[in-house]
Amino acid sequence: MLHITDWSTKMTTDQPVVVGIDIGTTKICTLVGREESPNQVHIIGVGIEPSQGIKKGVVVDLAAASMAVKKSIEKAERTSGMEINSALVSLAGAQISSTNNKGAVGVSGRVIDQDDIYRAIESARSVPLPHNQEIIHVIHRGFNVDGQEGIRMPIGMHGYRLEVETHIITASTASTENLRQCVGASGVDVSQFVLNPLASAEVVLTETERQMGVLVCDIGGGTTDIALYVNGDVWFTAVLPVGGNHITSDIAQGLRLPISQAEEIKLLHGYAIEADVDERESFHIRPFGEENSVQISRADLAHIIEARAEEILSLVLQEIKRSGYDGLLPAGIVLTGGCSLLPGLRQLANRIFNTPARIGKPEGLIGMTDRLDSPAFSTSVGLLKWAFLYNEFIPQETRTSLGIQMPGNSHAWETLKEWLKRLLP
Repeated sequence: MLHITDWSTKMTTDQPVVVGIDIGTTKICTLVGREESPNQVHIIGVGIEPSQGIKKGVVVDLAAASMAVKKSIEKAERTSGMEINSALVSLAGAQISSTNNKGAVGVSGRVIDQDDIYRAIESARSVPLPHNQEIIHVIHRGFNVDGQEGIRMPIGMHGYRLEVETHIITASTASTENLRQCVGASGVDVSQFVLNPLASAEVVLTETERQMGVLVCDIGGGTTDIALYVNGDVWFTAVLPVGGNHITSDIAQGLRLPISQAEEIKLLHGYAIEADVDERESFHIRPFGEENSVQISRADLAHIIEARAEEILSLVLQEIKRSGYDGLLPAGIVLTGGCSLLPGLRQLANRIFNTPARIGKPEGLIGMTDRLDSPAFSTSVGLLKWAFLYNEFIPQETRTSLGIQMPGNSHAWETLKEWLKRLLP
């Protein structure tokens, strides 16, 4: 299970300590934390390291990626004063795919219990997969008891036949094994992989938004990860191989600048809508081959940024329309991830999706939170949220078979039912 060596001798709280490692294209963030309350996370260890060997969420240089992950873990160990043994790890990249499937089991007229739910979900997992793919998440979207649809939680009901409708997320086995090696090189076991937008959703969405219908759009450096929630459950997920680094690359090519300088200019002067920029605003740069600095209009920079930002958001809209759920978003879109900090991006999303849009970031953090109060760390903090439930309810010996040890008190049981309503790994 998730643990930190010798933690019990150093802490006075009974709350479990958990670890999440967010392996992104631009940064690797290892967080150590514990849950003070359902809405408050105490960060006790942080390790942030520039990413190396990762491109569009996929390992392209195992040695470089392993070293970057190791440095991040070591920083988290130093700041927390603990030795990290296992962690939940984020997952993104073009190797992600998803499908929908139903599972059904007989109940024989008795009261439905948790074992029946696990059997139904296990039945839904029986989908044909290519030899190079593995299941990462099985997300249930509702139950059916003897033909009665729309049941949220059937435990305690009588019936003869239990059906479950699921959304199944798969990933390339080679890609997950490469990530596992990167983390394992530091002596840390991967307890579970968690898809980026699902982790982010844990800290940026409200329960009302989940019920009404909302889209989480996590725009990182190399990928844009999306998850659509309706009636409290995940209905659709996708990962697009485009992100903020593509905007930076466009700026570098358009203004003939090094990538590092283009990134700096994007952060200092960037805006996502050209029409909203005063044409009189300008700044100076020194392009390749120029001995003196050159004055550039901020509107010209915004022109470059808007073209790529509009393309990214249009690709997201295209995915949602392809899913058939584009009419199910009354709560709009929640933008998060590092690129969501780009000024004007929220207004651009509002225009393209013709729906409400807001920026989501982690809330309720205490402890070592100096840099974490930002959309760029939504996935990182969301991994801790996942880990609290995973650590408490899924014992080591039963994780692979979907078994969950039932908690003994009523409060824990209610928490577990809420966990099952959202997602069962």
